[in-house]
Amino acid sequence: MDLRQLHYFVTVAEERHLRRAAERLHLSQPPLTRHIKALEQELGVELFVRTPRGMVLTNAGETLLRDARAVFGMVESAGERARRSGLGQLGRLDVGIYGSATFGAVPEVLNRFRARHPDVEIQLHYAQSPAQVSALRQGRVTIVFERLLPNDADIEIELVAREPLVVAVNEHHRLAGLKSVEMTQLRTETLRIGNAPMEAARLVEMCHRHGFEPHFAPAASDVIMSTLLTAIGTEVALVPTSMTHVMFPGVRYIPLKASPDAYMDLHCFYLKNERSPLLYSMLDVVRDYRSESLQRPARRAAGAKAKS
Repeated sequence: MDLRQLHYFVTVAEERHLRRAAERLHLSQPPLTRHIKALEQELGVELFVRTPRGMVLTNAGETLLRDARAVFGMVESAGERARRSGLGQLGRLDVGIYGSATFGAVPEVLNRFRARHPDVEIQLHYAQSPAQVSALRQGRVTIVFERLLPNDADIEIELVAREPLVVAVNEHHRLAGLKSVEMTQLRTETLRIGNAPMEAARLVEMCHRHGFEPHFAPAASDVIMSTLLTAIGTEVALVPTSMTHVMFPGVRYIPLKASPDAYMDLHCFYLKNERSPLLYSMLDVVRDYRSESLQRPARRAAGAKAKS
């Protein structure tokens, strides 16, 4: 029994007449009759009672008709699911995440993705970059959101968001009561940052532009640990605004008034040869989000200029 035989059977059952069924199928009547008889012989039961008025389904025929319609419904559904999966609208997307990105941009990006593609299952995998790179190559994740970036020829990196920096300090620090902090006020402070080399280099350049040489505490393992250490120390941490969603006991966040390059980047990365439609769907969302992220500083600057 195959789908063609079932199709012939369902057509005869619906028309209840061999000639009309043959016309509908664009067949002559004898071949259709042979197909129905062959199906009955294969199943070992009669499916129709032949009468002068047409074909009447037996109990076995009624049962097969219900099941055949269910089969065709499943076939149609399978085809639609395959089509949607090929368009990146269905399936499972494994996403690697780590660090402070999990508090800000990443949830926003994932929520936008889910709104566009509600039938895609998202699985999150929390680990640092070296483990995520291995997971990418092993096919255990498809895309990773991180601040610490790999430098591998087979990996593509894209900017996701550009977050303004804020100052994190102990609640008893001399700066804790201020509404905002100028970069020059950090001249005598010991600064603490995460272990992303690109962000460290940018911070050094910022300090140089404001006329002082920064003094750094040993680098923390990530931005979260850098922030947490301010709760038990005297250092000042420069962290992205996403960290303000995390209220560590004893930590105060203060806006930083500085040049437009006082920001921290969040990137995503994936294998260059990855062809998953789900990846392309996610990248569409990422690129839309990035475009908005890069426009926010310009809007803030325009607003501040208008107020002044």
